[in-house]
Amino acid sequence: MEWNFQSAEELVAALRAGEVTSVELTEEAIARIERDDKVINAICVRDFDRARAAARGADEARARGEDRPLLGVPVTVKESYDVAGLPTTWGMPEHRDHVPAEDAVQVSRLKAAGAVVLGKTNVPLGLQDIQSFNEIHGTTNNPWDRARTSGGSSGGSAAALASGFGALSIGSDLAGSLRTPAHFCGVHAHKPSLGLVATRGMVAPTTQALPVDLDLAVVGPMARTARDLALLLDVMAGPDPLTLGKAHTLALPPARHRRLGDFRVLVVEEHPLIPTGSAVRAGVNRVADALVDGGARVERHSPLLPDLAEAGTLYTQLLFSGSVARFPVEAYERLRTRAAALGADDRSLDAARLRGMVFSHRDWIAADHRRELHRHGWRQLFVEFDAVVCPITPTPAFPHDHHPDLLGRRIDIDGVGYPYFDQLVWAGLATMPGLPATAIPTGLSPDGLPVGVQLIGPMFEDRTPLRLAELLERRIGGFQAPR
Repeated sequence: MEWNFQSAEELVAALRAGEVTSVELTEEAIARIERDDKVINAICVRDFDRARAAARGADEARARGEDRPLLGVPVTVKESYDVAGLPTTWGMPEHRDHVPAEDAVQVSRLKAAGAVVLGKTNVPLGLQDIQSFNEIHGTTNNPWDRARTSGGSSGGSAAALASGFGALSIGSDLAGSLRTPAHFCGVHAHKPSLGLVATRGMVAPTTQALPVDLDLAVVGPMARTARDLALLLDVMAGPDPLTLGKAHTLALPPARHRRLGDFRVLVVEEHPLIPTGSAVRAGVNRVADALVDGGARVERHSPLLPDLAEAGTLYTQLLFSGSVARFPVEAYERLRTRAAALGADDRSLDAARLRGMVFSHRDWIAADHRRELHRHGWRQLFVEFDAVVCPITPTPAFPHDHHPDLLGRRIDIDGVGYPYFDQLVWAGLATMPGLPATAIPTGLSPDGLPVGVQLIGPMFEDRTPLRLAELLERRIGGFQAPR
């Protein structure tokens, strides 16, 4: 039997039943990577010798009667996580020799759960792109169409999963970096509630790994099934042991419902700041139809939904205020000059990006207050609804575009060009207020490319969108291996 595309849940059951060993699973995964990754380039740092040793150790532990959630399951890790003894570069050539001495907290949790780490997956330069390519490790291709991107910044992880290189992966998400690659490659991902999952050690090279509270960014699980997301989230969730002690865990409430027919869902397919492409719109409607067929209460409009235009602008300002916080003074002053020249009536996202880049602390505090108003709006919405279904980006995976001027790039939506970064407003809908969001595949576009949607849930009720994802997977199908 070939195991490469089996779920982690299925692999754990087979390992427990003695149908396969971790050594066999690991050797099969390594063989597949060595055979197929030449053209995908998802695994940028291989750790096969230690993986083989970990697999032997897992089999020996099981023979002693041990049983852990991921004991013996092959997995991958995004390059941006520290793994002791392996380089962490974030794709930055000046840091190609940076090798941390300690594992990130989530790598430690994977290993404690018994997972076998095969290696690290590719990322964009500084994690700041919707594609995954850099000077050190090259370009990661989409397994469905190698002329197209796998997404970013967790694009290597999504491509690895779609290619059968391990059953699980861990990534991060600030601007859709878990959800967009999942959407582009036809896999599942979950952006946890802000603060749910400890991030220490998912840190830029030479930066001290500290248990900091990040403003927008989270780390989270990626998998080929919704149930595997929940399995891995249980391993990852909880505060940093440096802050609250090793015994402390964070108990999430159960999903609001078990049956599809009990869910109340708001479906949103249009955004005032960017069009939704026809392929993505069709994916949203496939999910809406499945919900209706399953007896769920589905609405297309609600006055409770926070203003999407303001949300997109606010997210853009908060995102870019953080992205330039460590720019050299000279570059910052040039941005201030450009921002000062903007017209007072310019409400474009380009203007929002530029204004956000030169936010004063006073400006940031005002934006943070507006964010709290949006969070309260979401709380009120989730009294009446259990989840919101909406796009992740306006299009399926787009062709590789390595033009060095990111702000000058364009995204083609049904034949019309739009500013490249405008597509982030859908991802920002969940990111700005810190809400959990589960990315699920919905089928293929007319061009044969994967299309996904996100299921946004209430704060710290991550199990609700995860359960809805599982129920929808049964109705519309989930992951398909690339053809």
